[in-house]
Amino acid sequence: MNHNDHPLSEVPDHARKGFWSMTVVLFGFTFFTSTLWAGGSLGLAFSFGELMLVIALGNLLLGTYAATLAYIGCKSGLHTVLMGRFCFGEWGSKLSDVILAFTQIGWYAWGTATVAIILVETTALPEPMEVGLMVLFGFAFCITAMIGYRGLDWLSRVAVPVMLLFILFTLFIGIGDAGGPGGLLGQDPSTEMDFHAALTIVIGTFVGGATLATNWTRFARTPRIAVIATLAAFVLGNGLMVLTGALGALIYHEADIVHVMLAQGFVTITVLMLLLNIWSTQDNTIYNFGVAGCNLLRTQRRRLVTVLGAAIGTALAVAGMHDYLVPFLILLGTFIPPLGGVIVADFWLRHRGQYPRLGSARLPGFHWPGLLAYAAGSAAAYYAPVVPPLVGIIVATAAYAVLMAPASPAAWRPRATRLGLGPDQSPGRDGVGSVGGFGGSDGSGSGGSSGVGAEDELGARGRSRR
Repeated sequence: MNHNDHPLSEVPDHARKGFWSMTVVLFGFTFFTSTLWAGGSLGLAFSFGELMLVIALGNLLLGTYAATLAYIGCKSGLHTVLMGRFCFGEWGSKLSDVILAFTQIGWYAWGTATVAIILVETTALPEPMEVGLMVLFGFAFCITAMIGYRGLDWLSRVAVPVMLLFILFTLFIGIGDAGGPGGLLGQDPSTEMDFHAALTIVIGTFVGGATLATNWTRFARTPRIAVIATLAAFVLGNGLMVLTGALGALIYHEADIVHVMLAQGFVTITVLMLLLNIWSTQDNTIYNFGVAGCNLLRTQRRRLVTVLGAAIGTALAVAGMHDYLVPFLILLGTFIPPLGGVIVADFWLRHRGQYPRLGSARLPGFHWPGLLAYAAGSAAAYYAPVVPPLVGIIVATAAYAVLMAPASPAAWRPRATRLGLGPDQSPGRDGVGSVGGFGGSDGSGSGGSSGVGAEDELGARGRSRR
């Protein structure tokens, strides 16, 4: 059975998945431990009503962004780094490969170390066993990712319902310990936090993950399935995790669900919850590394790249690098969302909602409008005083539109229209131009003179080559 998962091409129709499969995989991805801690920072700063407003608004914005990319992923059958070839160029896309691969391997190291450390703490195992557990889990977590989407699906179908049951049970016990709904509503904030800062925390918890959601939504059978499943995972799933962390901090002064369950006296359930929670995110994380690595190296050997990534992440965890990596990973997280902004703008403005087939596309080495728009979005996010991820996405999208504006109106239209052909007859579906200019939908320079234009298709010009 082929578990290669099409790392360098579109997902074919026969490999597409239904709503339940898509939903459980995405929920497994959004049930992320660090989101609990982010929620914990909000729990003591707002009244319950204000807290719910922040969580609802933040996750709605996050879910909308993720669903937009999810639609593109399903429509094209491509994941984020392959879309990067269209908006950044063949060589330019390697920038996004490196950023995404490094952040994913860093978070994998953090998750591997975290599960080993907490397991030793909760079960009173000898501290020297931490290293052995890191090695054990570092390679165990990648097994389902090596299998591919099918492996992620299998694990999520078990893990997500169980985790959801544990979380709801814990919240029920917690509300009782707080004196019921009345006691919870009567809690007064003990710290202060600006509303915009809180919104930044909620969106920032998983905006990097939202940018990578196309790794799974490319498998969706229809765009409707992709969009609804993504909204459910990022609005409800991620929202539940933020709320759980916030209530844990409010009631028990502990944001992490594991420590909350320990405070409630559920040791066995705590260990099971820990393993399911970490595993269902870790396999998704190393899967992300695998597809980014395949695009970077231009190799189909996704499983080998996945194992190599797990080995690197495990080595970083054993070396004690996980604590030092986190601030840097959070900083890099600022530079991931603008990738999504450029992809959205490129898909709708330049390609009019329809990429050509990647295998036959003639792509530029560097598509400078995309790269410059990404740089502008990243700079804006880095210096933004409020909601940096959202600012980065908006600026990157707007900058791409502005940089593409010098193209003539004809260059913005699909080549099929310029040749007087229907969409299904378009000779331009074989690709885009060979140099990265400030050009039209074929990726050529202004006016499409160096790309695969209409005259080129009619034999009036020779084909340009990479």
